[in-house]
Amino acid sequence: MSALVDQIKALLRDAVTFTDKASGIQLRAYQVAVVRAIVESVVYHRGLSIVVIFPRQSGKNEVQAQIETYLLTLLSELDAEMIKVSPTWKPQSLNAMRRLERVLSRNVITRGLWAKERGYIYRINRARIFFLSGSPEANIVGATASTLLSVDESQDIEIGKYDKDLAPMAASTNATRVFWGTAWTSRTLLARELRAAKLAQERDGQRRVFVLTADDVAAEVPAYGEFVKEQVQKLGRSHPLVRTQFFSEEIDAEGGMFPAARVGLMKGDHRAGACPEAGKVYALLLDVAGEDEGANAGAFADGSSTSGGTAGLSNDRRDSTALTVVEVDLSTVEDPLLRAPTYRVVQRRAWVGVKHARIYGEVRALAQSWGARYVVVDGTGVGAGLVSFLDKALPGRVLPFIFNQSTKSSLGWSFLGVVDTGRFKDFKHGDSSEAYDLQALFFEQLSFMQYEILPGPAKVMRWSVPDGTRNPATGELVHDDLVLSAALCGVLDDQEWTISGPALVVRRSDPLKEMDHGF
Repeated sequence: MSALVDQIKALLRDAVTFTDKASGIQLRAYQVAVVRAIVESVVYHRGLSIVVIFPRQSGKNEVQAQIETYLLTLLSELDAEMIKVSPTWKPQSLNAMRRLERVLSRNVITRGLWAKERGYIYRINRARIFFLSGSPEANIVGATASTLLSVDESQDIEIGKYDKDLAPMAASTNATRVFWGTAWTSRTLLARELRAAKLAQERDGQRRVFVLTADDVAAEVPAYGEFVKEQVQKLGRSHPLVRTQFFSEEIDAEGGMFPAARVGLMKGDHRAGACPEAGKVYALLLDVAGEDEGANAGAFADGSSTSGGTAGLSNDRRDSTALTVVEVDLSTVEDPLLRAPTYRVVQRRAWVGVKHARIYGEVRALAQSWGARYVVVDGTGVGAGLVSFLDKALPGRVLPFIFNQSTKSSLGWSFLGVVDTGRFKDFKHGDSSEAYDLQALFFEQLSFMQYEILPGPAKVMRWSVPDGTRNPATGELVHDDLVLSAALCGVLDDQEWTISGPALVVRRSDPLKEMDHGF
């Protein structure tokens, strides 16, 4: 027995050895540095505030569970209390508890020692770890972290929640605080603590900051590098999700959505067209404005008016119902990484204040003349009527899209993925002055598009031309109808496309879900 005790004591002298021998897990070099920094801060009562930013799915959660298991064992003879906070109870806290249970049960030392209490507390003898939710509505006041306060996915914890309810848990004991997460905006709790930790690190030389990129992980795990390469091909290196989730680059919480570099990717070298070309596939994308029978009742569908002007193109107006006709280039579906179409704009239409009955007739005729494979229609509010009539006229071809905060956010992320991979192209040569006018209006709207990323784990993005925006050069109101119409190509990414032979399924799910593969 004494020999066994001596062996256990020997293992407990080093967290990395304990993990290797007792859990059977060999930590990677980038994980070892994090483990040692956290454990030493706890053991030597340094009370450091440590920030750990790992790329998505690079082993952050596994190393957390191994640290928790080691500290529960090491401190089992002490009244040590640790607190682990996640942004939500379900699924994040529950997942964290299941992960710890798995490690505790497989570790040869802890498998018969640990116990679970009250559904959210894990104990080895006198040492405990409490799992709590950091959601805004969670009532967690009163808990104390005597040893360690671990804040997971801290980019999704509201700063006010942390300052009011979480920070006091470690204040009286000067417990070690660890902020885990992936990079997001510069306004998050993680970003704030990163800046503070960097300053403290510069002052005393004690390492507190661990920021890794996908390249760092790929150096040890080549398969991870291949996985990230695939994501970059799908979304583009400049896509906000790629920059933050894989390369640990902060993005602004708000700003211009289409900088010059992104707009440059949208410029093609093809011609616009007044009619379809044989052998090509087309789709229509329709953003629907409210119906106003009195406004501009004489406007034609191409934007011209009965007086011969361009009333339909004036910016001093309400939003138009905007239509974008795209050629669906299926050659990129065969690309082993992209596996998705390219969309080439060949025509636009805009109707202002025109009755929906008339718009229905013209869209139906356009869909038939272009042989549209799909017609994506904004079915929000008054658009529901158009969807219903078009679906009856074009059975199996109409794809309704309902705008709300969540779906518009997802569409925005999807559209950025299309653009950043070079799969949205506008024409270089128009076939009429109206085509050039609408194209100029589209690029003007792009230049005024703003985005705002809301706090929280859902990563909701608001994006639009802010209400009341005017072009300072002309004084005219700027809208975003043509941009929203173009963005509906993101819906096409979710469809099945046939090249020649078997159907290739192209289902562009939530990019964040596509990224969830463990390494």
